[in-house]
Amino acid sequence: MTAAPELALPPSLLRTLPGSAYADPAVFALEQQRVFERMWFCVIRGEDVPHPGSFRTVQVGRESVLVVRTREGEIRAHLNACRHRGAQLCTEESGQVKRTFRCPYHAWTYALDGSLVAAPNLARMPDVDRAEYGLLTVHTREWLGYVWICLADEPPSFEHDVIGAAVERLGDVEAIENYDVDRLTVGRRITYDVKANWKLVIENFMECYHCSAIHPELVSVLPEFAKGYAAQYYVGHGAEFGSTIEGFTYDGRTGVARIPGLTADQDRRYYAITVKPQVFINLVPDHVIVHRMFPLAVDRTLIECDWLFLPEVVDSGADIDASVELFHRVNTQDFEACERCQPTMSSRSYAKGGVLVPSEHHIAAFHEWHTRMLEG
Repeated sequence: MTAAPELALPPSLLRTLPGSAYADPAVFALEQQRVFERMWFCVIRGEDVPHPGSFRTVQVGRESVLVVRTREGEIRAHLNACRHRGAQLCTEESGQVKRTFRCPYHAWTYALDGSLVAAPNLARMPDVDRAEYGLLTVHTREWLGYVWICLADEPPSFEHDVIGAAVERLGDVEAIENYDVDRLTVGRRITYDVKANWKLVIENFMECYHCSAIHPELVSVLPEFAKGYAAQYYVGHGAEFGSTIEGFTYDGRTGVARIPGLTADQDRRYYAITVKPQVFINLVPDHVIVHRMFPLAVDRTLIECDWLFLPEVVDSGADIDASVELFHRVNTQDFEACERCQPTMSSRSYAKGGVLVPSEHHIAAFHEWHTRMLEG
């Protein structure tokens, strides 16, 4: 049996990426180099490292990255590798140290800011520059209460690539600033280990052609999604709650306290933003949902999903289960669909790719971006 023939497409259909883009380890290796290790990558929420010496390790492209809060209260990020013989300093996902990181192999010791402060017999090596042999530091920025890093020697414009994605979707930066996301706090975090390529997850999030088929709870809350057009299809548009819906909850019941500062246009509406390459931001009147994807292999993507609420809501012990349950169901439904697609990406039937219907045509811009990035 040969591969499926490439058919001439009618105007209503556009071609997707070929199956190899989602299944070939060589493509994923190129993405690690030219996408994940060159772009701004959202790694943790600032509150994940609340105290001096608090740290988290994350995988970005081929690199393990150590993110730590210094004694001055700043957040720094370093490559998680000793400058002596390359041993990983921290193998734990998170933790707390007092003042330094000590390599478990030969005891080279680094301050929280990454500088080399001690090593066995270091006094006998006066020619070793402690600054030059400190941990390799990577670029960091904070926005919306999250820490973003860039492994490139010269990072791209944060304002253009990250903040600009919100402006492109919402029309202006004030629209997202109204949600005061940096002041919100994590009410719930769920981690999903998805056996699918990261691009399948992004494409799923960008379209709603599937919504009426697999998201009954979401379509009940946002009836316009039944038409197949996602909120991201129109600049500045937010999907409106159904007339009988009280809140963004799995059964439409009233949610929790509304975020102050929202405009009338932002009340009773849902907005979605994709920040390439790995962040989804979902805005509703009483909470914000942020997905951070960590592509670990061509067919495996770890996703941390945060539900952010006003601090007073979380501190009061208010019931947030109904709010969390709605998007948890959406996530589960979406990720199962992506996992259903992944095996077929290697099939001869998908060698030349699939097609995009009109309500998915905007995904073609993502495919064009991906092709440009891999071409360097």
